[in-house]
Amino acid sequence: MRVYCYVLLVVSALSVATAQAQDKAQRIIALAPHIVENLYAIGAGDDVVATVDYADYPEAANNIMRIGGHQGIQLEKVLALNPTLVVVWQGGNKAADIEALQRLGVPLYVSEINSLADIAVEIRKLGELTQRQHQAQQLASAYETRLDVLQKEYANSSSSRPRVFYQLWPTPMMTVNNNTLIGKAIELCGGDNTFADNITDYPQISLEHVVLAKPDVIVVTSEQAAQEKAVDWQQWQSIPAVKNNAIRAIDANLLHRYSARILDGVESLCKAINQ
Repeated sequence: MRVYCYVLLVVSALSVATAQAQDKAQRIIALAPHIVENLYAIGAGDDVVATVDYADYPEAANNIMRIGGHQGIQLEKVLALNPTLVVVWQGGNKAADIEALQRLGVPLYVSEINSLADIAVEIRKLGELTQRQHQAQQLASAYETRLDVLQKEYANSSSSRPRVFYQLWPTPMMTVNNNTLIGKAIELCGGDNTFADNITDYPQISLEHVVLAKPDVIVVTSEQAAQEKAVDWQQWQSIPAVKNNAIRAIDANLLHRYSARILDGVESLCKAINQ
């Protein structure tokens, strides 16, 4: 029943928002950084009237009104803005907020991305919702071509696949399983995620767990907040990645946001794993 209702919600949002876009300018509320990025990428950025914390790309996005963040959305501000479309993130916005928006009857589209291929699908849907089908099709096609090139490039990786530990956050220590896009990117790059089968998508672990996992490569994020809490890996020389100086840093903003730019992050990840 929930799947059926979700399909009805998406179809309804597409039809309602498309009809509204034909009559007047859009007033879009985008409730995740990657949604803002994708809207700007298809030429709909100027229609975004509100967003959430950390939606900072492109530069123009910093001028958009903030109406919430990880802790929740200010629903009264949503209503006051009289949006023609609200795009929420199934994996990032609070379920209670999404349910409240549904009850309030605002034109709603749910962003739900579970694979790298889904990003192109969503770009096309955003193109339909904003009447930017041509721009969206161009972007989605270019994205799919590049994704295909990366998949083929690393499809024949060495049979001795390096064991990879992805340090999502240093304190508390967090990583990813293979249900996440980061985990799937590690697999695409020819690596074996050391915590691939963990029952939690973003498990909290200890340093001892990493020592026991014996990764060949440790990937850390280069964002400032993570660097300030950096782990001194050099004291753990029993880890092959430490012993062989295979600790690599990548830009978290590229790999952690589900926009077309994620492939820049995937490419950096592949180079980090295979260099």
